Amino acid sequence: MDNLITFSITVFTGFFAITNPISNMTVFLSLTQGADEETKRDINKRANIIAFVIVTVFVLLGKYIFELFNISIPAFKITGGILIFYIGFDMLQSKQSNIKSLKKVQIDENIAVSPLAIPILAGPGTIVTAMNFVSNVKPIHVFLVIAIFGCMSLLTYLTFRLSRYIVKLVGYNVIAVIGKIMGLIIAIIGTGMIIEGIKLSFNLMN
Repeated sequence: MDNLITFSITVFTGFFAITNPISNMTVFLSLTQGADEETKRDINKRANIIAFVIVTVFVLLGKYIFELFNISIPAFKITGGILIFYIGFDMLQSKQSNIKSLKKVQIDENIAVSPLAIPILAGPGTIVTAMNFVSNVKPIHVFLVIAIFGCMSLLTYLTFRLSRYIVKLVGYNVIAVIGKIMGLIIAIIGTGMIIEGIKLSFNLMN
């Protein structure tokens, strides 16, 4: 039981860091600037549902994807770790992707699919993180990963829904600091994945 609790906390922390709802709510505000409240709610709901479906598909079918493309677990962990570390390092350096830096976007509900759902909420980092959590684990762990990401999607929805008020309350500077802390956590998770991959490659696991 203690192992499941520890696993759940680790998964939640990883998803919270990589999806970063606090920081991404400023992206949501930017992309939906000028839209009415009903449109914002619809875009918010669709984006989070689509992101949840995408991550769930990869969690459930990740094993078969590995087999189809002959991907080994150590190679996945090392490559995924490098990718996640790079994302965290960029966040620490205050860099943002071109997609996240968009300032003027035509208000169209298709932005719920791209760029909000993909790649902001369910980008490569999120997918890699989710698949890493379910590699070589029991079915109960797979269920927990899906359930926790579902909770994270709900939390993201609520954060986006209240984004205008949260920004006014805490200010952009506090949000920027939170973003850097999340970047550090993401970089640490990436480093851990690389270490695990190297240990598996050379049979160094305890």
